[in-house]
Amino acid sequence: MEKKLIVTYGEDVQKMTKEVLEKAELEKMIPKGARIGIKPNLVVAKPASSGATTSPAIISALIEYLQEYGNSDILILESSWIGDHTRRAFKVCGYEEISRKYGIPLFDIKSDTYSVKSYGGISMEISNKVLAMDFLINVPVLKGHCQTMITGALKNLKGCISDREKRRFHTMGLHRPIAYLNKILTSNFILVDSLCGDLDFEEGGNPVKMNRIFCGTDPVLIDAYIAATMGYSPEDIGHIKIAADIGVGDLDIDKAEIVVINKDTTKVHPVFPTKVKRLARYTEAKEACSACYANLIHALARLDEKGLLQRFKNTPIKIGQGYKNLRCDGPGVGNCVSGAEHVVKGCPPSTKAIRAFLEEYVKGRQGK
Repeated sequence: MEKKLIVTYGEDVQKMTKEVLEKAELEKMIPKGARIGIKPNLVVAKPASSGATTSPAIISALIEYLQEYGNSDILILESSWIGDHTRRAFKVCGYEEISRKYGIPLFDIKSDTYSVKSYGGISMEISNKVLAMDFLINVPVLKGHCQTMITGALKNLKGCISDREKRRFHTMGLHRPIAYLNKILTSNFILVDSLCGDLDFEEGGNPVKMNRIFCGTDPVLIDAYIAATMGYSPEDIGHIKIAADIGVGDLDIDKAEIVVINKDTTKVHPVFPTKVKRLARYTEAKEACSACYANLIHALARLDEKGLLQRFKNTPIKIGQGYKNLRCDGPGVGNCVSGAEHVVKGCPPSTKAIRAFLEEYVKGRQGK
């Protein structure tokens, strides 16, 4: 399923996770008796609701699925960022409870020994425990990053190297070593937590409710989809472009098969974190679905970077089912707002489409 992504929306995380795994037929990919490694993103000791870390509910459902198909040799491996302790993250993020409930051991990669592997003239210390796995399941969070703009499947493998190597990756600018790491170390399957990833920071604090889980086997395609979802062009994210160039995967999401199991029908909660709240001031939402609203928020974040948000101060963007069959002034987002003066259609429209629409709207109103 290299060129396929399987996506679902909702609030029943257990059900959603198992739906995408069954649709992907993950059990057929795993060799009999394989040592299975699960690599979440526990960069800091913060709960998943912060938008920083992988939801324990997704990991629980994944383990249940694996065990139902007779897989018993399972290990959760992680190494938090240099400024935090992995053991503390395991506890705070709910992974100690998972370990007790399912009998799955937790392994702190910081305590491991490492082997030096090389690609393209760059050598790096990689965890021997990770290298010993027969099948690696990468479970990143869809979220922003202060240096690489997005973090997803490719960057999540940075938790498989030594802390010394992490420091060196930063001195090299992150993008090239991250791409090269993925040439050395293979993610056999990627399951993405896109429930409420942070808007633009890897340590959380401004989660955007998306209510989405998706999966695939190509980390480049996965990250290209993440980039597009956040309003970026995949070609503009250094490590995605480099990884594609060296044959890790394919970044052309336009040619990928995207299977949507369930569309989003959950409504946006009116309480937002600080930065999201500021962006939300330029919208008028009535019964907006989470997926549609999340795409709009990500598009507004990109417009904010260009200094274009103030153009919507007096003409807020309409979104939501509450606008069905209503005529309204100004721009609208989604099929539900078809009666708006200007509208970008879709259910939901992509972040890329919303961003292009709003930029064109601003351009058309210049001088008015």
